[in-house]
Amino acid sequence: MLEAELSRLPRLPVGRRAFIQNGVLLLMTAPALDAVFAEEAVQPILKIGLVTDLHYADKPTAGSRCYRESLDKLTAAASELQQHDPAFIVELGDLIDAADTVSEEQGFLKRINRLYSQISNERHYVLGNHCVSTLTKNEFLGEVEREKSYYGFEKGGYHFLVLDACFRGDGQSYGRNNFEWTDANIPAEELEWLQAELQTTSKPVIVFTHQRLDLMNHYAVRNAVAVRKILEKSGKVRAVFQGHSHENDYREIGGIHYCTLRAMVEGSGLDKSGCSLMSLAADGVIRIQGFQQQSNYRWTT
Repeated sequence: MLEAELSRLPRLPVGRRAFIQNGVLLLMTAPALDAVFAEEAVQPILKIGLVTDLHYADKPTAGSRCYRESLDKLTAAASELQQHDPAFIVELGDLIDAADTVSEEQGFLKRINRLYSQISNERHYVLGNHCVSTLTKNEFLGEVEREKSYYGFEKGGYHFLVLDACFRGDGQSYGRNNFEWTDANIPAEELEWLQAELQTTSKPVIVFTHQRLDLMNHYAVRNAVAVRKILEKSGKVRAVFQGHSHENDYREIGGIHYCTLRAMVEGSGLDKSGCSLMSLAADGVIRIQGFQQQSNYRWTT
């Protein structure tokens, strides 16, 4: 399958992409690859903007994480994504990084969210562990005007699910530095809700999460296997989009595409950023058009 072949392709320099056509591996620039995709006759029924792991904070660069530069990177991403007029945009967690005080972290959140809110009239937020290092979930959600940390919604013939894995193993919510970031879990109550959402919808489903569901290491949700069983049993989930580990990564498990997106905070300069445009077509094709360091994908479902 094309998706399996893409997942095995080697990393390429910036501006280059790999594409398989008639069994032949082609190397081409991103614009050239866009031209290949543009030849498809089926127009998308829905376009969605995706960003993740901005870690915005007004503090010096640490290692490869350029916290302050996320403002300029998001500005550039907004300019790119707005050209495609997405129906909505999703931020996959760690919108902000930790601060020393609650008021300082609220300032980080206000500043980056003001910019994020300009990209699309409809926006969604996935909670990341850094979002609630200093803040509580209610403080974060109140500032971004969300009522719940996990929920479902419908658009363009699809059902979308936003998950929250920012819970300790004992079921306690993250907040105020009361957790270890490797102890990420989806609690029993949320699992019950997830099962109910999947049972009641008749539409294909796309899932958004921060911590990863396709691994069994420190980046993963600890009960990821149980979550995947629920997703697979429904027969309705087409793809899961994740952040957290800051890398381009992909695997298919149980007929579901698991796509980990590139962190925006990594590296200095606009060319080190990453954002995505997801296009959902009427024939079931899911296309991910990556910008800067983000990879391209095309899957049939």
